[in-house]
Amino acid sequence: MFRRLCFDTRVGTRVLLRGMNDFAVLNTGRKMPLLGLGTWKSEPGKVKQAVIWALDAGYRHIDCAAIYGNEAEIGEALQETLGPGKALRREDVFITSKLWNNRHHPEDVEPALLKTLKDLKLEYLDLYLVHWPYAFQQGDAPFPKKEDGTLLYDDIDYKLTWASMEKLVEKGLVRSIGLSNFNSRQIDDVLSVSSIKPTVLQVESHPYLAQGELLAHCRARGLVMTAYSPLGSPDRAWKHPEEPVLLQELVMSTLGEKYKKSPAQIILRWQTQRGVVTIPKSVTESRIKENIQVFDFTLEAEEMQSIEALNRGWRYIVPMIQVEGERVPRDAGHPHYPFNDPY
Repeated sequence: MFRRLCFDTRVGTRVLLRGMNDFAVLNTGRKMPLLGLGTWKSEPGKVKQAVIWALDAGYRHIDCAAIYGNEAEIGEALQETLGPGKALRREDVFITSKLWNNRHHPEDVEPALLKTLKDLKLEYLDLYLVHWPYAFQQGDAPFPKKEDGTLLYDDIDYKLTWASMEKLVEKGLVRSIGLSNFNSRQIDDVLSVSSIKPTVLQVESHPYLAQGELLAHCRARGLVMTAYSPLGSPDRAWKHPEEPVLLQELVMSTLGEKYKKSPAQIILRWQTQRGVVTIPKSVTESRIKENIQVFDFTLEAEEMQSIEALNRGWRYIVPMIQVEGERVPRDAGHPHYPFNDPY
């Protein structure tokens, strides 16, 4: 298999080029495939087959989380495909999961991971992320609520959570640890106390939310960025009827015609060409196959810029609630809410 390790000065990140599945190189030296299968909103009953299709199509990266409620089914797929005498070795596939908000207390971190490992039928994770910087009330309820339906929060400092994440690396239960939905100030806060540095920041990113400043911030500190909802999460339950539709932008269809690719493939190429790891979700075999066919063409610099120019700071993934008839961000009052900062 043809390989070469290159440092692209334009994107400022090391990328290992290897056929259909390029890699980002983490600050631990480990390789993380630039394209993975997202599993958020993948319904039980469909996600096992989606994972099998993805691995069969050449994916070597699966993104999971305890709160998605489907890790046990993903584990069935992994058990059937990974290990001695199976199609793939465990070390061939990069598997990520995430610590949920009710498990931020130091004594809860390792048990939460062990439950994820049991569900996924794995002995270790390649990457474990703190899913959000703010915590919910400690306990078994994933969304603990008061009688009036409002969420019960906890103000535990995520730096205490991080210290317990580091112990998971020391015990060999996870290869790398990282952050999800943290802002630039919170990343620096974790870095100021960490003995094991975060390797990855996973955040919402797509052409309407290019996250250029946050990406530069991560690069300067040795973190790789992962983009979730890279196509604008068109299957969300809380879509607003007047919101813009990313896949219908003219620049995507124009470039799609030029390169004989779909608008989705153009967006995924834009992200991976920036050195951003990208995890499109699908449970449809044809789409799963299509989404990884993005390493056989290269966008020109001005084409990259024309996609970047769509940036409008449009964040799709903000948990919202109704308050006196108004839709407001559910968690914005928490001291660790990340989206009150510019980036």
